Amino acid sequence: MTAALTAAKGELRVFLTLDTLQPQFAAYMGTPTRARGYPPYAGQHALIIEVAPGLMIERVMDLALKADPDLEPGILFVERQFGILEIHGNDKDKLLAAGRAVLAGLGLAEGDQLAPRLLYADVIENIADQHAVIINRNRQASMVMPGETLLVMEMVPALYAAIAANEAEKTAPALTLVDVQMIGAAGRLYMSGTTADVEKGLAGIKLLLAGIEGRKA
Repeated sequence: MTAALTAAKGELRVFLTLDTLQPQFAAYMGTPTRARGYPPYAGQHALIIEVAPGLMIERVMDLALKADPDLEPGILFVERQFGILEIHGNDKDKLLAAGRAVLAGLGLAEGDQLAPRLLYADVIENIADQHAVIINRNRQASMVMPGETLLVMEMVPALYAAIAANEAEKTAPALTLVDVQMIGAAGRLYMSGTTADVEKGLAGIKLLLAGIEGRKA
């Protein structure tokens, strides 16, 4: 009975490698509201995985750490329907090998993940003072300043907001990471800066998401 339960396949929703964590995103991932394990550092590489049912993520963690005990799990979160894992390390090749071990152990393939779907994106120029105050009271990262241009995005599955944030910072390092919501029904991203940097970051995100293969929801 135990073997049959272990062999049962779940759903792979997200399976992504974040190449070279950027300074702001790595710092955000290390905050108490995010990192319940080992905080990542800028320059490290991360593997982010979302599965269903939620408790299946414990098997994912087991497979990854047995493949490479030197990897450090930063986020392990089981919500109502899904399980989320972020695990990171300095050696990208070892991280990728651990990812392959996870897929093999689950009997799944990377292409089984859900393709990202962008629900909404907007570039709001010259943010009003009162607007900035309200956003800053609810943020989990840095502040947006009045007069800046604000990028807001919403996408599914939610975990794609993580790679979107990291990619935007990589594409336009001058952007300010204001907030990332990467767990739940949908992922949301807030970033601010000059209009030119915001548009550059948005273009980088769209290009990245368009290149991710997966099944349709």
